[in-house]
Formats: sequence, structure tokens, C-alpha cells
Amino acid sequence: MKVIKEHIKSGSFKQFYLLYGEESYLIKLYRDKLKDAILGELDQMNFSRFEGKDIDLNEVNDIAQTLPFFSDKRLILIQQSGYFKAQSDLNDILLRAPSSTIFIFAELDVDKRNKAFKLINDRGTVSEMKGLDDKNLRLFVVSLLRPSNKMITQNVCDYLLDKTGTDLDNIINEVEKLISYTLDRDTITKEDVDTIVTSQITGKIFQMMDAIGLKQQSKALSLYYDLLSVREKPPHILFLIMRHFNILMQVKDLSSQGFAARLISENVGIPPFTVSRYINQTRNFSMEQLHKSLKLAADTEEQIKTGQINDKIGVELMIIGFSQ
Repeated sequence: MKVIKEHIKSGSFKQFYLLYGEESYLIKLYRDKLKDAILGELDQMNFSRFEGKDIDLNEVNDIAQTLPFFSDKRLILIQQSGYFKAQSDLNDILLRAPSSTIFIFAELDVDKRNKAFKLINDRGTVSEMKGLDDKNLRLFVVSLLRPSNKMITQNVCDYLLDKTGTDLDNIINEVEKLISYTLDRDTITKEDVDTIVTSQITGKIFQMMDAIGLKQQSKALSLYYDLLSVREKPPHILFLIMRHFNILMQVKDLSSQGFAARLISENVGIPPFTVSRYINQTRNFSMEQLHKSLKLAADTEEQIKTGQINDKIGVELMIIGFSQ
């Protein structure tokens, strides 16, 4: 991101840009910043957009070979094409494109062995848009509140992020709701968050696991019923519980070996912001308890799939067993 900011500031651009990763908000933000900086907001004559798996590369090539009209640059934006996960003629098109044609690619995932990826990595700019860490997530929330002269304490901000998760688009939506709700008040409170913010399912699962670890059976079941009330399917809830137990086992193991939070995040595949929360939660479970709980969850899944037990009741009994 830093390199892209420098290119925008200097007005000196590479011919190829590849933005990829799970953080869709950042991809859209820098995609649009690049577009406006390269062409200006009003130039649509030299701009072409393609999206999806069925893009006609012959059409892309024809446009790429066309000189810009009353401008120095022509810009082609290609989104979610899948061309960086499979071999295609894209590499040859990029090699033949005149220097006046600039490409921006926005993708969810890539294969770094792909020829087009290697070309852009060598001759252009590749930027992976990762989730923000806890410090920058807090700063992001503060930046959203500042134009409305709203404030939030760190504790309340962390409480908000527990509910929203780390997806920036979701955080924006929930903060906008908080701003509208608090009207003339200048400070966001925990009560405001409880009243307005929609808990994401992963947040509910996290709270449920806290309750299970602390043997708070009624609270764990209440959270389960909350998820059912918003039409979450029991098999999906079971899958998320099993995934959570698996993450706790990995985090507990790596933490006991002295791994730093950054390395735990990379090895387990969880956002940096959540590592400390997972470590805290592992203290409620022994490794033996985690193994037994994961086995019980797997047995419950098998019983549901084979029709031995109703899915809703099966997950409910499992939660009761965990939290006794």
C-alpha cells in the first residue's frame, strides 16, 4: 500500500498493478484511488472495466492495443477474473501491450507460480491487502468517527470490534449506525454498541466458547438460540464450533512453544487482532479438554449426517456436554 501511495503522490505509475487479498474494502479503496490518479475522475473514454470468469481476452487485447484518445494513458481494470489461478493468454497480452496502456487487477486469491503474476511482480506492483492489526483497526474506527466529532474509549472500541469482526466494510456500516443513533452526544458507549451493533456470527461463536470454557451453560445455550433466531443452520454452527476448537488447539500449542503473536497469526491463519483473544480463551481449556471436545463435535456431526439425531437437538446437547 505504501508503494501505491507514493505512486499516486508522485504521479509516476507502473504499467501493471495487482491488488489481491481478503480485505475487499482496501482493494476497492486503492483501486479507485489509482484510477482517479491515472485518468482523472472525468475521463471515461480511456477507461475499460471487465469482471468475472468469462472475460473475452481477445477484446481485452484489442482495447489494450488501442492508443488513448486525447490522453497519455489508457486504463483497463480487470476484477475477479481467476486468471491468476490458472494459465491463460493474459501473460502474452500484457507483454504486447503498449506502455500507454495501464492495467489494474483486483483479485481475491492468486497463485504466485502463475506467469502473469510473475510478470506483474517483476515489472509492476503487487499488493496483498491483508486485514489490519488491532492498533490500526482502532485507528480506523476513530477515523470514521472523527468527521462527526464522536469519540470512543479503547475498551469500548475493542468491544465494538469483538461484535463487528475485522471486515472493514462491516465496521463502516456499524459505525455509521452508531453515529446516527447517538445524534448530538459526542461519546460512543458500550450501551450504544449493545443497542445498535449487529453481532457477527463469528463474534457470537467466540462469546459462546467463552461461556463454555467458564462453564456458563445457560449463557452458552442462550447464544446458540440467538444464532438460531437469525436463521443460522445448526450444521453451520457446528462447523464453526469445530473450527474454533481446532484454532484453539493450534494457538495453545504454538503459544506454549513461545511463538510470537505475529507468527501464530501466520501459522494458524487468523487475523493478528484476534491472537490475544484466542490465547486468553485457551486458558479456560486444557489440551486434553480441547481434544475431547473436538472429538465430541465430530461424533455429533456424524450422528446428524447419518440421521441418528436431529441437528438442532444434537448441537444443543453437545453444548450442554461442553459446558457441564
